Amino acid sequence: MSKEDKTSLMNKSMRGLNPVGSIGHPKEKVKNYKGTVKRILGYLDKYKLQVIMVCLMTVASTLFSIFSPKIMGNATNILADGISGKLKNTAGAHIDFAAIRNIIFILFSIYLISAVFSYLQQHFMVNISQKIVFQIREDLNRKMARLPLKFLDSHSHGELLNRITNDVDTIGVTLQQNLTQMISAVILIVGVLVMMLMISPLLTLVTVVTIPLSVLSIKFLAGRSQPYFIAQRRAAGELNGHVEEMYTGLTVVEAYGHEKESEEKFREINGRLCEAGFKSQFITGFMMPLMDFINNIGYIVVCVVGGIFVINGSIKIGDIQAFIQYSKQFSRPINQISNIMNSFQSTIASAERIFEVLDEMEELKDIEDAEAFAITNPQGRVDYHNVSFAYEEGTALLRNVNFHVEPGDTVAIVGPTGAGKTTLVNVLMRFYEINQGEIRIDGVNIRDMKRADLRRMFGVVLQDTWLFHGTIKDNLAYGCKNCTFAEIIHAAELAHADHFIRTLPDGYDTVINEEASNLSQGQKQLLTIARAFLTHPPILILDEATSNVDTRTEIYIQKAMNTLMKGKTSFVIAHRLSTIRNADIILVIDQGAIIEQGSHLELLRARGAYFDLYHSQFDPLEPDLNLIPVAGGLQVR
Repeated sequence: MSKEDKTSLMNKSMRGLNPVGSIGHPKEKVKNYKGTVKRILGYLDKYKLQVIMVCLMTVASTLFSIFSPKIMGNATNILADGISGKLKNTAGAHIDFAAIRNIIFILFSIYLISAVFSYLQQHFMVNISQKIVFQIREDLNRKMARLPLKFLDSHSHGELLNRITNDVDTIGVTLQQNLTQMISAVILIVGVLVMMLMISPLLTLVTVVTIPLSVLSIKFLAGRSQPYFIAQRRAAGELNGHVEEMYTGLTVVEAYGHEKESEEKFREINGRLCEAGFKSQFITGFMMPLMDFINNIGYIVVCVVGGIFVINGSIKIGDIQAFIQYSKQFSRPINQISNIMNSFQSTIASAERIFEVLDEMEELKDIEDAEAFAITNPQGRVDYHNVSFAYEEGTALLRNVNFHVEPGDTVAIVGPTGAGKTTLVNVLMRFYEINQGEIRIDGVNIRDMKRADLRRMFGVVLQDTWLFHGTIKDNLAYGCKNCTFAEIIHAAELAHADHFIRTLPDGYDTVINEEASNLSQGQKQLLTIARAFLTHPPILILDEATSNVDTRTEIYIQKAMNTLMKGKTSFVIAHRLSTIRNADIILVIDQGAIIEQGSHLELLRARGAYFDLYHSQFDPLEPDLNLIPVAGGLQVR
């Protein structure tokens, strides 16, 4: 067995640290093997001709490599016969160098043709696999754009990212490498076995017997080392978690004087990791010597028996040389098939996760252009009629919601966490499809409008500010493709963002990094307000827009929002009731239902849920009951 084969078998025992392997890591369960394979083959169907060519070239390359040891053995026989004849002083005995040159030329040609076929099949397979990976990612991207928001809410971003990147890459690697390797391995096993049987059935039996002995030895040692690899992986994960936790909270650790406890815990986990690592590597360290021992015994038997056959004249010495080469080739494809089957298992599991996304139910199909209503001059009148919404039956997030908003009104939505405040505006923008009732804008049912036309009427400023990696100028113009630089500057001025932008090193060309960590929270919110200015939306959604900022920045944000809200219908979601006293309508929502609605003073005088919420944040002396509304705010009666 060659060094490459030994390493391959040894690696099988060390897969406790390899997510694809079967040792130390449970195989990924496949739900529908045949169905998944059929769908993968469906992607290959359009490349049928290229796949057939790849298979033919793989077969050709493998067959050429099978014949080369036998031809090389013929050269050895010519040398042996010539030398033997000279030693015996046989008349006319000589070494036929011309025949040897012909054999060398044939071998060179075989190796060259085999290499060319190998290169071509790899080239074609890379091309096919990359096109399929491209197509799967395209399908996933289009599917993600059509999935409802509740799907994204119910799956972590990391999980979806893993499916789009790692799982697709797994399929690509399998198609690119393992498919041709499997074909080559099967042909190599059959071809080599046939060649060995042609040379000597008895020597073939000796060689075949050593393979199970090696596999059983590996399996025995792998079984003994598996628990230690599992312990090693767990200890490594525990150590990583501890280090991350301690370094992230280093200030707190030092403030409470827990450095010693942290060091002791690190030492204890590190000790377990070291012990598990030592034991696992100690056991697997026996594999290579044991495999060498078994293989050397096999080689000794082959050489001894083969030598006897040569002396008896039943086998030539060149055939023994060829046989030893075949015995080395014989074990390699067996190891490859074992590794490929493990890889296939992981690939099918990855494909199933991808197809789960592709099979998800999409959001309701958009209305046809010919049937869609388009509001050319939206005013911002909004009506909710008996609106109910639930992710699943029996878990309603909105229940029989009814209210009316006139153009230019400011609607404040308040209530405890999880009451349904954000859901109320999400259904307005059709991020979720309501189960019952209807929502109208300027008298038009939102379901009778195309989603793109509907969402263009909204400007959104969220608490979780989203800015992409790019310049500030590009971020501000995100919702307005054709705006001029002068319009961008004007929007920034209205949002009180122009001053801080110009203080940055590159001004409007300053690049925001991927996490926007080179800007403060307040600066990011001012930019999102400026972005909303540029779209000139008739309806605004302001979700917790003044949270988590300092007082001075909040004043700037509040001024910018007041300017932005002038003449526009605005929905404001806030826990801090001081920001929405001047709202035209305040909706108090709890458990998906509107339990109160009215102006600030009306709700305070009603002494209901809003009254309790308000006085949980402010002095309970109820000064607001003596306030009267005036232009621009409130004054004492």
